[in-house]
Order: sequence, then C-alpha cells, then structure tokens
Amino acid sequence: MIEWLTSLQARERAMVIVAAVFVVCAAFYAGSVQLDRKITRLGNDVAMLERALAELKPLKLAIQNSGGSTVPAAGNQSLVVVVDSTLRQRNLYSSLQRSQPTGDNAIRVEFENIAFDELIAWLGEINAAHGMQVSSGSFSVTTQNAAGRVNASLNLER
Repeated sequence: MIEWLTSLQARERAMVIVAAVFVVCAAFYAGSVQLDRKITRLGNDVAMLERALAELKPLKLAIQNSGGSTVPAAGNQSLVVVVDSTLRQRNLYSSLQRSQPTGDNAIRVEFENIAFDELIAWLGEINAAHGMQVSSGSFSVTTQNAAGRVNASLNLER
C-alpha cells in the first residue's frame, strides 16, 4: 500500500490523505454519536427501573407486614377442586387427561393436545389466584402435529 501511495503524484497523494483523514473523522464522529445514544437510553432505563423499584417498595412492606403470605384466602381449597374449576372456567377441561394429588400441597396434572399459550395463561392464573407454582414438568409435541398444541405433564405445588 505504501508503494502504491508513493507511486501517486503529489496532488493525488494529498487527495488520498485528506480523504483518509475525513473517513477516520467521520467514523469517529458516528461512533461517538452512537455511544451518546446508548448512554442516554441506558440512563432512561435506569430511571424507569428506579421508578418501578420505588413503586414496589410499599408492596414489599405490605407483604412483610402481612406475615409474608401471598396465597389468597381461597388457599385452603383442595388442589383437585382448584384445578378442575379453573380448567372448566377457561374451557380447557377437555384436554385434561389426569389429575392426581401427590401430597397435601402438590398435584400432578397431565394434558393432551392443549394449546400451549392457553396452558401458560392458566398457569399464570392459578399462580396469581391460588399461589400454585410448577415444581417440574415436561412438554412434548402432539401426535396430531397441530401448531401450538402440546402434551404436558406438570407437577404443581402450593
């Protein structure tokens, strides 16, 4: 490259050097603009997270003052009753193959050909309303190859 540069006439060499300096300056400027945008975005994200944290602190105090119990009053219902009633409310009961208690606060449920997004919505509902969580589970593709539908086996605990 140096040989090529020295083979150019003085005017051409000056033009190439000026162009190279211009490209380097433009790249530096573009990089600094991108960095400034990222810093601004991160600053906004930090401010948003600080606001969210400030909103959550009173909730944390309320939970601590209530003895730490986040399970609603309906928490004394049988898990079989909770599972059956909530599945019927969401019209998912037809996909239930088996529900079997595995302890005082645990139940195993098995579904066949259930819509995955509806199953996840149901799990969110029973977590929020009844304090039930998935302790373990497995999913498999249905034999019917229906898009978005799965077979599932879940262990739920309260």
